[in-house]
Amino acid sequence: MSRRCALVPWALLALLGLAAAQEDESCCGPIVPKREWGAQASECTDDLKQPVRYVVVSHTAGSVCNTPALCRQQAQNVQHYHKQTLGFCDVGYNFLIGEDGLVYEGRGWTVKGAHAGKSWNAISIGITFMGNYMERTPPPRAIRAAKSLLACGVAKGVLHPNYEVKGHRDVQRTLSPGDQLYEIIQTWPRHRV
Repeated sequence: MSRRCALVPWALLALLGLAAAQEDESCCGPIVPKREWGAQASECTDDLKQPVRYVVVSHTAGSVCNTPALCRQQAQNVQHYHKQTLGFCDVGYNFLIGEDGLVYEGRGWTVKGAHAGKSWNAISIGITFMGNYMERTPPPRAIRAAKSLLACGVAKGVLHPNYEVKGHRDVQRTLSPGDQLYEIIQTWPRHRV
């Protein structure tokens, strides 16, 4: 991405009040850090062995968030449910994708998630799309954000260059990531059942 192209998203983020979103040295797109979306402190201690070979894509099956304000609230809601109701040490996902086209930091690249069952959590990054995608598709900007995040993971060396994408339903008995989103990820070159 050219320096000029990189400035456009930063200007937009500044206007939206997300100026703290960070773009790393590998030319990855901006990721909204936990402190910016008002996350509770994490109590997680288990590291994720890298490079990670698998990515598990899910959906929250919750409310749509298509603005930064709504997505911040939705990320907080998901984290609250995971910590207070399920007893997790943090939000279960490594990253959350908003319909606003932004990536929200969950546990990040280095901490083991709680998103796909014991055996898969230890060997995968969990990316969830905030919303319910049984009967509707995420907007193109959300899909682009997820693909950019995956390219970022490879560029940073935290995702294996030959990583595989799995739908949540490929690794557990669930309808996640929803029929419509699952159809989309099945077209991604790295999707494997």
